[in-house]
Amino acid sequence: MLVKHEIKSQLAKLLATEDLIVENKKVETAEFNVHTRVLTLPRWEKASNNVYDSLVAHEVGHALFTPDVNWRETHKIPHVFVNVCEDVRIEKLMRRKYAGIAKTFYNGYHELSDNDFFDLAGKDISDLNLADRINIHNKIGNFVDVSFSDAEKKILSLVESCETFEEVLDASQTLYEYCKDEVNSQDQDSGEQVAEAEPTENGNEEIEGSGQGIATEEEGEFQIPESSTQGSSQYDPVLEDFEDMDMDDPTESDEPTVETADALADKLKDLINIDGLENRYVELPKLNLEDVIVPNDDIHKGCDGQWVDSIEFNKKYDTDKNIFEDVDTEYIQFKREAQKEVNYLVKEFECKKAADSYARATTARTGVLDCSKLHTYKHNEDLFKKVTTLADGKNHGLVFILDWSGSMHYVLKDTVKQLYNLIWFCRKVNIPFEVYAFTQEYPLVKYDDERKEMRRSTPYTPKDNLAQVSDGFSLMNFFSSKVNAKTLDYQLKNIWRVVESISGHGYHSTVQDVRQMYGHICRFRTPLGMNLSGTPLNETIVALHQILPKFKIENKLQKVQCVILTDGEAQPLRYHKEVQREWDDVPYLGTSYFGSNVFLRDRSLGKTYSFSSMDVYSDMTDIFLENLRDKFQDMNFIGIRIVENRDAGHFVRRYTGYEGDYYEKVMKEWRKDKAFSIKNSGYHRYFGLSSKMLNTDAQFDPNHDATKAQIKRDFIKSLKGKKMNKKILSEFIELVA
Repeated sequence: MLVKHEIKSQLAKLLATEDLIVENKKVETAEFNVHTRVLTLPRWEKASNNVYDSLVAHEVGHALFTPDVNWRETHKIPHVFVNVCEDVRIEKLMRRKYAGIAKTFYNGYHELSDNDFFDLAGKDISDLNLADRINIHNKIGNFVDVSFSDAEKKILSLVESCETFEEVLDASQTLYEYCKDEVNSQDQDSGEQVAEAEPTENGNEEIEGSGQGIATEEEGEFQIPESSTQGSSQYDPVLEDFEDMDMDDPTESDEPTVETADALADKLKDLINIDGLENRYVELPKLNLEDVIVPNDDIHKGCDGQWVDSIEFNKKYDTDKNIFEDVDTEYIQFKREAQKEVNYLVKEFECKKAADSYARATTARTGVLDCSKLHTYKHNEDLFKKVTTLADGKNHGLVFILDWSGSMHYVLKDTVKQLYNLIWFCRKVNIPFEVYAFTQEYPLVKYDDERKEMRRSTPYTPKDNLAQVSDGFSLMNFFSSKVNAKTLDYQLKNIWRVVESISGHGYHSTVQDVRQMYGHICRFRTPLGMNLSGTPLNETIVALHQILPKFKIENKLQKVQCVILTDGEAQPLRYHKEVQREWDDVPYLGTSYFGSNVFLRDRSLGKTYSFSSMDVYSDMTDIFLENLRDKFQDMNFIGIRIVENRDAGHFVRRYTGYEGDYYEKVMKEWRKDKAFSIKNSGYHRYFGLSSKMLNTDAQFDPNHDATKAQIKRDFIKSLKGKKMNKKILSEFIELVA
């Protein structure tokens, strides 16, 4: 069974308290970059869970505790000896730092021992040098017997007592010199045996000392070729080896080695999956908000300019009649009718706030006698006055994101009505708010001093493995709580006009087109840059990483809610990717789509998010939302999805599955109320609303010639609409409060 290395919960726990980033790539050995804080691990996909966990825990130990120092300048020790001693220290510190890690090491090394990863089969452990025995004693000593002499026990104790890397270097030096003395002693004994060798009757030489005849090379001694003859020209394998050897080269055979460490490294390579695509780790760019957000004042100045042009244009073809009379009257009427809905929201909010405060209230004795209870002193010990302290209410704030894409054309006005209700609610209960509409149409240009021209600025510096945010992406700041009530009302009226210009006459229509279609001229045009466009929702989520904390700090808030009103899926993001082309000297920075080998990496959290199971574009949005939720755990993210009847079942199945109680529950709610809420999406709560039920007015306005039966049906229908709205709005307010 392949290990899902990117989602190992244990690894996440190990790294949670450290500023570390983990990458799983096609490498043979682990490495840690102390500057970037990136721990690169081999793809041990063929390892079991126990082995994988222990290996990761070990490498994390190196990342956390092994310093980035050039110790080779002061200590002439082979790296393997330092690594043996350092392994002992970092695993000891990991056991000390993380509860339960001892069991992880135990299970992992048990499996490695059972599968002979240290290559001990058929060997006498006592014949291994001290470094090898210390290595296996501290790794698999629970499963094999390892003996030490009194002198060796002192070195073992020295290694196991190391607390700092400097102590590791000293212990490594002692261990290395001891093992080197062992090798030199063996070489000296071997030389003496060669010198004492005497020819046998058949002309060959026999080495004294073993008493067991000639051994094979695999057994640790030399076998003399039968063709060798006696004399100065004879073939002497021992002497020949020494003649070919560079005596000053520490890598030759007179140097001690750690065979068990080499064996483990070789066999771990067999667990690595080197096939398939290389993993890519993509990060979100930090956007310059000035290059993304169209200021509130600029939006409405643009509207005002367009209204002036429309008035002048209409004077050429029409009378001096106020071209905004009808649409403004409609706005005023809606505002008046919406107050009941707004008041209901305010009442629900205040009640839920009060209920929460009282639920968290504390009662304490004051130490002051309650004179009204003195007469009960014989049977009552509670004679003191009490005081109830209500928990302080929290400062709330709301950020609204409005879908300004082309698919919103037919439901835009009703969606804006919902938004206006929420804005008026915020105004009444003094909740700070900001409203942004995402678009790819607004010409957010600035004068470029270097190029001496007006141009769109890229809101970040593109680089390899960075998510791409298109230059055309903008957030139009329609409304803000920073303006006074009079200004806000005018701005609400402005956007109402914009919506009417889009909904009434088509968002790309010219005056001539409209005259041909409707038989009259367009009363007013959509302001420049405010036509409907694509769906850069994912780009918006990237921008929220800067918008939300800025909004919270500026308004000194404790609780922030982010509400996204949309009707469809976001367009997919791409990421920047360096490609070395044959005809270029430097890599070309292109782009690529997110795939199964791509992971979103958040350095601040030490987490990665996989796109391997992404089937539809909404999955990408859910992943970005999950990251946003992890990043800002004190904030709520609420989705309001406008759903067509034909799409409801497909949309619900995406989060509930095709069968089961939860699916049936949500669909029953939809069939009854034409609305539902889902809890297991990328949002904390995802509300689905029928496009036909969005009208919050639910007005009872029968025709003058309607029958009694028709009047009755219309009345019941209006009541159902109000009931549905109140149910959804109540659930929404509960989240906010």
